[in-house]
Amino acid sequence: MKQSLAFLLTLLLFGQLSHTAHAQIPVQYHLTLEEVILVAREQSPDALAARHRYRGSYWQHRSFQAGYLPGLRLDATLPNLFRNIQPVTLPDGTDVYVRRSQASSSADLSLNQRIGLTGGQVFLSTGLERIDIFSDTGDRTAYLSTPINIGFTQPIFSYNPYKWERQIEPLRFEEARKRYIEDLETISLRANNFFFDLLLAQINIEINTLNLNNNDTLYQISKGRYSLGRIAENELLQMELNVLNSEAQLEQSRIDYEAALFRFRSYLGLENVDNVQLVIPEERHQMFIEVEAALNQARQNRSDILAFERQEIEAQSEVSRARSESRFNANLFAVYGLTQTADRFSDVYVDPLDQQQLRVGVQIPIVDWGVGKGKVRMAESNRELVNTNVQQALIDFEQEIFLRVMEFNMLERQLLIAGKADTIAEKRYEVSRQRYLIGRIDILELNIALEEKDRSKQRYLAALRNYWRGYYEMRRLTLYDFREDGPITLNFNEI
Repeated sequence: MKQSLAFLLTLLLFGQLSHTAHAQIPVQYHLTLEEVILVAREQSPDALAARHRYRGSYWQHRSFQAGYLPGLRLDATLPNLFRNIQPVTLPDGTDVYVRRSQASSSADLSLNQRIGLTGGQVFLSTGLERIDIFSDTGDRTAYLSTPINIGFTQPIFSYNPYKWERQIEPLRFEEARKRYIEDLETISLRANNFFFDLLLAQINIEINTLNLNNNDTLYQISKGRYSLGRIAENELLQMELNVLNSEAQLEQSRIDYEAALFRFRSYLGLENVDNVQLVIPEERHQMFIEVEAALNQARQNRSDILAFERQEIEAQSEVSRARSESRFNANLFAVYGLTQTADRFSDVYVDPLDQQQLRVGVQIPIVDWGVGKGKVRMAESNRELVNTNVQQALIDFEQEIFLRVMEFNMLERQLLIAGKADTIAEKRYEVSRQRYLIGRIDILELNIALEEKDRSKQRYLAALRNYWRGYYEMRRLTLYDFREDGPITLNFNEI
């Protein structure tokens, strides 16, 4: 499929260049429905937008995964120089203003790691500080080293966002992958509509051109028959009116074709393509889809199912947050490390002293006048609302699949009937035309046969359009190709 797409795009590019270089030579493109859909899935504005949406979801997921890997960070100040006058308190309690000149430099290297199971964090750090004091009596330098610091922070009885994030984010990313496939299938469906819009406009030109030629021929014959007195003047005038109507219809069909061609080129992202000849699809799938099989595939493959599950988990997460914030909470912070200070750099790491820090902070709501309880009730009510909406959405989801499958299974029969009616109408018109030429029927019967021929052709094209639209609609609704008997997949590494 990639080779055919690359060949098609190369052909279109070569045709555009040839058309630019030889504007006087019209270049005509013969495109099938499958080729049009391939181009739309690759370079249409909708395809580009879908690709960028997926890439955004991909990098969001990568950021989520990276958040659980150790993070190395450097913080440095090189240097911090200041000179000012500051108040200093003397031993006798009096304050005097002293001029100070000082420069400080520092560097800290830290390694942090999240603990998703508990919601805490551990860290390892090392650092070095230097102070330079400038005075009239002499300059002085001092160093402060922290060879190693090991610590952790741990919320107790608090809401753990990491726990819920690890449930939600993988679902969100898988949902984005399936939605991208659905977006491409939606593009296929839209390309199918643009294809048949242009095809119908193209066929209308052919029909109206043929009608004009036939009516002009009949008009010329009628003038001869009128001069011989074999037909009345009103019949001749009716033939002349048919010619004028055919000319008007042909002009209108050309305008409709240009409008359809503009929309077609705009959606597919084609430039400098002035003449497109579409090939009428003839392949019929001859498929009958079981409703239960379609439902099973839709439940397995559609992004909506993952979205429903994600929404329920998110609602439960908000309930957990509200409950945590309305009760006793505590935070534990502990650090153990080594430190040393010296006037010379060579001594700052000699015989370091140990240092410890332990802090436990508590938060106890005593009187909140029901604020916390209200938030919990709101979160629980929202969870029940989400669950209700999800259940209703599931019913609507299955109902849509059921109706679309039943409709699809009737489309092929309708197409066969429309095709047979079109063939019969063509034959009837030709018979009526021949009978009119020999004077067996009048112009009224001939016009009726002509109108029926045109309507039958349009009904056949409408049935053909519905048939292919139904096929791509089933692909979009189930993300399953029943013609190839396999799920629709993509190589996401190439996006």
